[in-house]
Amino acid sequence: MGFSADRWLGRAATEARAGFNRWLVPPAAIAVHMCIGQVYAFSVFNKPLATELGVTVPQVQVAYSIALVMLGLSAAVFGKWVERSGPRKTMVASWLCFCGGLLLAALAVRFQSLPLLLGGYGVLGGIGLGLGYIAPVSTLVKWFPDRPGMATGMAIMGFGGGALVGAPLALELMKRFGEGADTGAQVALTLMAAIYSGFMLFGAVMVRVPAAGWKPAGWVPKESESKLVTTASVSVDRAWRTPQFWLLWVVLCMNVSAGIGVLGLASDMLQNMFGVSAVVGGGFAGLLSIFNMGGRFVWSSVSDLTGRKAVYCIYFVLGAALYATLPWAQQTGNRTLFLVCTALIISMYGAGFATIPAYLRDLFGTYQVGAIHGRLITAWSMAAVIGPSLINGLYASRVAAGVPKAEAYNGTFYLMCVLLGIGLVANLLVRPVSAEYQEKTVN
Repeated sequence: MGFSADRWLGRAATEARAGFNRWLVPPAAIAVHMCIGQVYAFSVFNKPLATELGVTVPQVQVAYSIALVMLGLSAAVFGKWVERSGPRKTMVASWLCFCGGLLLAALAVRFQSLPLLLGGYGVLGGIGLGLGYIAPVSTLVKWFPDRPGMATGMAIMGFGGGALVGAPLALELMKRFGEGADTGAQVALTLMAAIYSGFMLFGAVMVRVPAAGWKPAGWVPKESESKLVTTASVSVDRAWRTPQFWLLWVVLCMNVSAGIGVLGLASDMLQNMFGVSAVVGGGFAGLLSIFNMGGRFVWSSVSDLTGRKAVYCIYFVLGAALYATLPWAQQTGNRTLFLVCTALIISMYGAGFATIPAYLRDLFGTYQVGAIHGRLITAWSMAAVIGPSLINGLYASRVAAGVPKAEAYNGTFYLMCVLLGIGLVANLLVRPVSAEYQEKTVN
């Protein structure tokens, strides 16, 4: 980008002046995350897009899968660029890619082109997801070194809540502009791109980074007694080579794998296990979305008091106990117990996303935490494949073996306990980062 662009978008242009109120940054971060969180609501477009393009729903869903894979890959590839360029330039790039992806999806409807949908929403939009995901989180960690869990929880809560806005918005727009054979998907995608543009650009204009050496008034940086909270700095290239990075990669992958499959099948699961209607099943899915969003803020804030390692132990131990309870709830027909257990499980699934940036900050410092976070969330991309595949595969095999559908999910719950056990072991193995990986000087 040229000089004039750097003048307004570069990192130096976003450095906060003395007296800047850091609480102006969370709304900017949430605005971006609420928009890109629309990806969680993509399912409302499945049938309309399949109808418009003349393809099957599974073919349309490939766009969603590509977008999530690209989220992880783009965050990993562009992480160092994000740290170097600053949040404003990154948010603008995220806006161009994500909203551009929505517009290309609208054009895909116009020209009945599945490849345009996959390339537009999946590839280009997915790159926007990755850039928009890590930049606000990295910035908030720097502004709230005294409460990093709460700070990252605020932004990532917005991402989790994107579907609560995106789904009803898309449905209302398609209802309003659809007519006859026209599902209204083209107009809905176009208008959503325009609406999200306003919010994402608001976030880009509002965001600031703290000046070098800034810290909250009265706050003194210190290492924890366990030394899991460091005042040192580790670059992304060195963090990549530490055992701590890969242990946390396993921690996030197992936590997400154990929750993402249940979240995606929530409605069908309740209908098959308890014989409820599709309406009740849909309400259950909505309830889990609320706990997914709320857990991101509540649990990550709790981690500021307990420490990140301790709170992940809670996620894994309590999560396994709750999963082990679900078969009994099904066998006894106790719907209330099933709802309570699954809601808590999903709250900790969401919390895993929100707590991991603060965990990284504790171990590696704030120097290139956004880039480190970008590489770590490739674990999310892997989990998006592992979780649903395990649940769908085991469920299908049990049904094929003659197990009643109401009981077929019970085996998958025990499998989730195993995944959480693996995550617990990885978390318990986390130790302070060796001084050999720390930067001697940080510019």
